[in-house]
Amino acid sequence: MNNEYSKEITREGYNDLQKELETLITVTRKENAERLKEAISYGDISENSEYDAAKDAQAETEKRISDIEAMLRTAVVIDDTVASDDATVQTGRTVKLKDLVYNEEVEYKIVGSSEADPFEGKLSNASAVGQHLIGNKAGDVVTFEIPDGIAKYEILEVR
Repeated sequence: MNNEYSKEITREGYNDLQKELETLITVTRKENAERLKEAISYGDISENSEYDAAKDAQAETEKRISDIEAMLRTAVVIDDTVASDDATVQTGRTVKLKDLVYNEEVEYKIVGSSEADPFEGKLSNASAVGQHLIGNKAGDVVTFEIPDGIAKYEILEVR
């Protein structure tokens, strides 16, 4: 992963992480504590599957809280609402591409790796495609190797 882009995140992604963190701290932690309390009330915890499941859920929640706090602390927020005369592909921009191998058009918003979801049209800036698109502009053709052969995209529009 390209470290230069791995900490970048859009304002929307940053806000989503803050909301998730708030929910984990104010809601999920309390739910986990209640689950744990209930499991303990069943008696002997050495052979109590509810207790084990509650402890696992608590550990997962605390790990996610820690991960999000670290991401928010080190994030470089890209303000994608600021207009720029520079029409190059960057984090926070939407890019329309023509896949020259499969002859189809696709559109992606370039986002930080923590908010990537290709099925929702959000492509990580640290992905192979994202890294090769960054810095290019409309009209450019980008070609690079992938495990299955060669990927070739024409950048139709950057906004």
